[in-house]
Amino acid sequence: MKNRKPADLCPAPSRLPQITTTEPKSPPIYMSSVYKCRTTNEAQAMLAGEEEGFVYLRDGHPNGELLAARCRELHGADQATIVATGMAALALAMVSQLRAGDHVILSRHLYGRTTVLFQQEAERLGIICTLADCTDSDEVATAFQDNTKLLVVESLANPCLQLVDLPQLADLSHQHEARLLVDNTIASPIHCRPLQWGADLVVESMTKIMNGHSDVILGLLAGRDAAWERVMTAQSSWGWTASPMDCWLAQRGLATLDVRAERASSNASAIAQFLFQHPQVAHVDYPGLESHPQHQLAQKLLTNGFGHIVTFRLHPGANPNDILLATSESIPFCPSLGEFTTTFSHPASTSHFRLSLTENAQQGIFPETLRLSVGIESCEHLIEVLGTALQT
Repeated sequence: MKNRKPADLCPAPSRLPQITTTEPKSPPIYMSSVYKCRTTNEAQAMLAGEEEGFVYLRDGHPNGELLAARCRELHGADQATIVATGMAALALAMVSQLRAGDHVILSRHLYGRTTVLFQQEAERLGIICTLADCTDSDEVATAFQDNTKLLVVESLANPCLQLVDLPQLADLSHQHEARLLVDNTIASPIHCRPLQWGADLVVESMTKIMNGHSDVILGLLAGRDAAWERVMTAQSSWGWTASPMDCWLAQRGLATLDVRAERASSNASAIAQFLFQHPQVAHVDYPGLESHPQHQLAQKLLTNGFGHIVTFRLHPGANPNDILLATSESIPFCPSLGEFTTTFSHPASTSHFRLSLTENAQQGIFPETLRLSVGIESCEHLIEVLGTALQT
């Protein structure tokens, strides 16, 4: 057998065929880590953002750009970028907006990991944090300091669904030359668009309802031009890149977001009413209920329904595992949210387990608290399953 050179065994790929008369209905997946450049000047201009195009996946790729463009439209944002996770989006906001010596006001009603990020990781970098009840504008106003640069809130808090007055908090932030960052994961842009209420930056965990199919993990950071100066440099430098495959899947999920969100919200509303009237349930958190203390604010800020999350508390001493086991075949215990099927979570042992009992109680979280992420199944079936479980 004739000796063959390595180049013969692994020939360089030929040029891709150019499709000139038709284009694919579904965007292709660009699974390339690097792109060919014609000249050094072209590569430098693309890396500097002076020309459109791609050089290296960490600095941007077509699937990420396509998804970011759609999310920018959904939020009415000047800018948007896709990162590897929702927590990476929060971390990107943190490192792009803050430096050592800056002060941050954190809502007391935040996802547990968000609190850990700012209270523990950010403070290691010399960033100072203060907790405040952001449902109380007076408490927020007194928390501002001369070096406050960022106010961090959730539009619908996880898991007890407290709302904050976004226009009021945006005004307070801007009066103190600070910026308002809103985690909008539970609401999604279908129910709330924080930038339209004056926020400067908005985060979404696209892992949740924006994708909706339990098969990717992604994050979105979107915002105004004024807050974007360091975002893209920080994203590339810290390596918070999202994969092309995940971006492609999430863009597919976005195609049905409005239909899924509105159907899930309608189901959640009916389930909240059912649970509110059930004798085995001590308390229900759902902003669509007239009994919710912020129902009027929810009517002002939320559109197309009140969201797909219903959080409820059993009577003191009840074992939530009894409910989880009784419903497991129809409603699995999956500590996430936003899927097209309904799932349970137990915040005290999952999303907020790093917080103390006192800290959880301040947020309205108790050992008997359960969170439903309602999907698009038959509402009648879901109510029947829950009713049977609550009678056991």
